[in-house]
Amino acid sequence: MSELMKIVEAEYKDVRSKYPDFKAGDTINVHVKIREGSKERIQQFQGTVIQRRHPNTNGETFTVRKVSNGIGIERKFPLLSPNLDKIEVIRKGAVRRARLFYLRGLQGKAAKIREKK
Repeated sequence: MSELMKIVEAEYKDVRSKYPDFKAGDTINVHVKIREGSKERIQQFQGTVIQRRHPNTNGETFTVRKVSNGIGIERKFPLLSPNLDKIEVIRKGAVRRARLFYLRGLQGKAAKIREKK
């Protein structure tokens, strides 16, 4: 059974390497494939990564938060999803924790994250 798991994990290792390294606090732009009827298009979702769950496993997900018209929007993405087209790192954030749920209660300049030098 463990040999079968190694084969499956090796298959997804290539997919994982095409995405850049990012962590909580980074601002990223996620390009997602959206299917509407028979058409397919790419939608961009730009925001701050507030968490990564189950790192280095096949079930890894990350949550991105953005504020649009004064309303906070969070979206979870599976890292190995075939619907992810590409991930761009816009800026690196200097944070001291892995889960940034405190951003949910902040707004304006209080929610700003310092940039890593």
